[in-house]
Amino acid sequence: MGKIKIVAVVGPTASGKSMLAMELAARFNGEIINADSMQVYRFMDIGTAKPTKEQRQRIPHHLVDIADPDEEFNAARYSEEASRAIHDIHERGKNVFVVGGTGLYIRALTKGLFKGPGSDMRLRNEFAILGSRSEGARYLYEKLKEVDPEAASGIHPNNMARIVRALEVYYLTNKPISAFQKEHGFSEEPYDVLKVGLSIDRKFLYKRIEDRIDSMIEAGLVAEVKKLLDMGYVGTDLKSVPKVMRALGYKEILEYMQNKISLENAVEEIKKNTKRYAKRQMTWFRKETDIQWFAHDEKDRIISLLERFLA
Repeated sequence: MGKIKIVAVVGPTASGKSMLAMELAARFNGEIINADSMQVYRFMDIGTAKPTKEQRQRIPHHLVDIADPDEEFNAARYSEEASRAIHDIHERGKNVFVVGGTGLYIRALTKGLFKGPGSDMRLRNEFAILGSRSEGARYLYEKLKEVDPEAASGIHPNNMARIVRALEVYYLTNKPISAFQKEHGFSEEPYDVLKVGLSIDRKFLYKRIEDRIDSMIEAGLVAEVKKLLDMGYVGTDLKSVPKVMRALGYKEILEYMQNKISLENAVEEIKKNTKRYAKRQMTWFRKETDIQWFAHDEKDRIISLLERFLA
C-alpha cells in the first residue's frame, strides 16, 4: 500500500491560499487541515482570519478551534493531531489538503521533528534569567549567531522559545541544532506530498494585507480582544499575557486598550508587523526546495497538476 497523498497549499499571510484551497478541496472531494498556528485557538476568529462557519460547513476543516488561548500548542502536538486527521480523512475516501502559513508546522507534519536531547531546566533557567534582562534577548540571539549562524538565520530575534531551545541543544551536545536537523532530513517522509506555493507580487501582497487589517478592524477586532480580556485570557501587562495574546493584531490592540497607543497607531503597527511577518514567511518557504510556485492567474495549471497527482 502506497503512502497517503497530501496537497499542501502554502504562502504568506493574505496571499489567497485559503480561498484557493477551498476551491481545490471542493473540486477534488477534499477536506482541509489547518496549518496556521493561531487558528487552532478558540475565540480568536477575526484577528486570525479564520474561515467562516459557512465556509467550514461547505468544506470540512480540521484543527481549527481545538485549543484555549492559554493552552500550550506546539509543532509536535500539531504533527500528532494532524496525522490523526489525515488518516481519518483518507479512510473516508476523501483527499487531504493542508493549508496555512506556519512553515514549521508543515515541515513537522511532512518531514517529522528530530528528537534531539531532552530539556535541561538548569540551562533553561539560566537562559530565561539572561533573556529577561535589558538587552538580554539580543544577547542570546547574538550568542546563537555565534555558535549556530545557520539556525539563527531562520529564527526571529524575538522568538525566545526557539532561541533558547537551539542554545540548549548546542550546550548539551556541543553540536548545532542545524546539524541535527540536516541529519534528520535524510529520514523517510511519512506522506506523498505535493506542495503548491502561491507567489504574489510584494506591492500587491502589502496592499492585500492593509485591506485585510482594515476589514478586521471594521469586523470588530477591538471587541474580540475585549472579550478575551473579559474571559481572563489577558494579563495586566504584555509579559504576563498568554503567548497567543502577543500574536499579530492582538498585541497591538491590547496596547491600545491599555492607553499606550492610539487606535490609529495600533492599526499602523499591525500593518507594519504583518508585512514583516509575510517577509519572514517567504524567506522560510523559499528555502523549502520541494514547493512548486504558481502565480494567482495560474489556477488552471494548478488544477492540471492536481489531476495528475491525485489520479
